[in-house]
Amino acid sequence: MNAPLTTAQQTLLSPFGLDESRLDTVFGELMSHDLDYADLYFQYSRAEAWSLDEGIVKSGSFNIDQGVGVRAVAGEKTAFAYSDDIGLDPLLEAARATRAIGRQGGNGTVAVPRTGSRHDLYVPVDPLASLNEAAKVALLEKLERAARAIDKRVVQVMASLASEYEVIFIARHDGHRAADVRPLVRLSVQVIVEEQGRREQGSAGGGGRFDYGYFTDDVVHDYAKKAVDQAVLNLHARPAPAGEMTVVLGSGWPGILLHEAIGHGLEGDFNRKGSSAFSGRVGERVAAPGVTVIDDGTIPDRRGSLNIDDEGNPTQRTVLIEDGVLKGYLQDSLNARLMGAGLTGNGRRESYAHLPMPRMTNTIMLGGDKDPAEILASVKRGLYAVNFGGGQVDITSGKFVFSAAEAWYVEDGKMLYPVKGATLIGNGPDVLTRVSMIGNDLALDPGVGTCGKEGQSVPVGVGQPTLRIDGGLTVGGTGG
Repeated sequence: MNAPLTTAQQTLLSPFGLDESRLDTVFGELMSHDLDYADLYFQYSRAEAWSLDEGIVKSGSFNIDQGVGVRAVAGEKTAFAYSDDIGLDPLLEAARATRAIGRQGGNGTVAVPRTGSRHDLYVPVDPLASLNEAAKVALLEKLERAARAIDKRVVQVMASLASEYEVIFIARHDGHRAADVRPLVRLSVQVIVEEQGRREQGSAGGGGRFDYGYFTDDVVHDYAKKAVDQAVLNLHARPAPAGEMTVVLGSGWPGILLHEAIGHGLEGDFNRKGSSAFSGRVGERVAAPGVTVIDDGTIPDRRGSLNIDDEGNPTQRTVLIEDGVLKGYLQDSLNARLMGAGLTGNGRRESYAHLPMPRMTNTIMLGGDKDPAEILASVKRGLYAVNFGGGQVDITSGKFVFSAAEAWYVEDGKMLYPVKGATLIGNGPDVLTRVSMIGNDLALDPGVGTCGKEGQSVPVGVGQPTLRIDGGLTVGGTGG
């Protein structure tokens, strides 16, 4: 028996008097009506967050949660109930509530997917226990001192530290059992600098599926320097120019634009319902030659990676777009079955109190053959977006708006000056067709991404190389 399964049974089943025979009793209650699918999702989680401002830890939180979600699926209909009380009686009560959809679209049969073997992408440690309280406070203070030591113009430092330890256990009606133990940590810093009455800010941070030991002195200094450098750069930034122009996207975190403007449109539920700009286009050219986009939940220790998805299926490396041609979509079990497609290990949910749906893990555009310096040198007039802030997208149309946290005005291949207030406005599917140069510098984000969909938030990762996009992007700004 694998270690996560043992941990999950000891954490989520045995303390509540549950075993295989009692799980079978619950499934007997569920499957007494014709259903296509049923599962139980048990979860235990502990989470903490610490924040420092003005040299003082001003807030902190600690939370323990546990519960079970019961799902029954018949055709396109899904019934779901959940309880924060784990035990046979609450499970049976939830099962009776969910089975009411029986015979309404279901035929009582479903092809059992091949699940393959589970991964071991991260060590199943408890990150909360990897440092004591005094050491956690000291880590935040060290980050603040590092930021202030870098530049005397730093007038305020805000730092935060967060971690989560999660144990999940999934039981399916077909007899499949799966479990995972998921650590997650994140350290972030935001600084404000001031010069001659002008104030600007910068931020940085990172994390992944490991414990607090990852945040060494070198990592802490790197985060502090990146935040301070970004803030100081913005002190000298001019208003962003406005209008349609060539845009160069930096490597790494700018892949968040790819995630939002393109990735969501490749999720199975939107395409099954025909509401995505990519619906019905498998096999068609949807991007420029050389553009290959993957979703890979199997990268060790990454924030968006999972050993199994939240339906008990191993995550995969799924090719979505290959050399510009659409190959497929991200699937959970419901949408895969209804679309006659294979599973991709992308069924994800925020917690036991939520239904799974197709979600991204680590969404990445693969690298090309161009030197980033060559890409910049090719720009006659344009914007070089090094880092991004927030953004939003309309899944149906593919239209998006993103704000650049760090950007440069480029003329005749030279970065002339930093700009602030730049927003990028465009259409995701259209942007894909306008990629003209792809860098050889593929990089992943530092481990800070969180994705929202239908009110659920899950950790994700992004990545891309430096890209040149010709036209189709409008830069919104206040400059001439």
